[in-house]
Amino acid sequence: MQNPEWYYNLTKPVLTPPPMVFQIIWPLLYLMIAISLIIYLRKTPKIQRPLGIVFFSTQLLLNFLWPQIFFKMTSIGGALIILSLLIVTVFYTIIIFKKTSKIAAALLTPYLLWILFAWYLNFEIWHLNT
Repeated sequence: MQNPEWYYNLTKPVLTPPPMVFQIIWPLLYLMIAISLIIYLRKTPKIQRPLGIVFFSTQLLLNFLWPQIFFKMTSIGGALIILSLLIVTVFYTIIIFKKTSKIAAALLTPYLLWILFAWYLNFEIWHLNT
């Protein structure tokens, strides 16, 4: 974590899980995200893949950007915007993946739920610290 002192000094919402939870959840989510993509690519004809690949790649980029903006740049509001875009992008990725594989879409659902929870945490941190 970049800038841990800044983060630890923030007022956080009551539902903020201990750091260990994040260390358990994220590897599991990344595994499910990877499996979802593999299933999508195997089940979807090449000509139909580009839209799913664009949305999947976009959500992956946004996922990468969030900690950079939140922890490195210490921009709580900017991170909230990134999370909002991430939620929309993951939602549409699920819709696109579901057209060819319900399993690929289902594997992304816990990820969507987790980032919705992350949005709540980010929003509350913004609200409590501004």
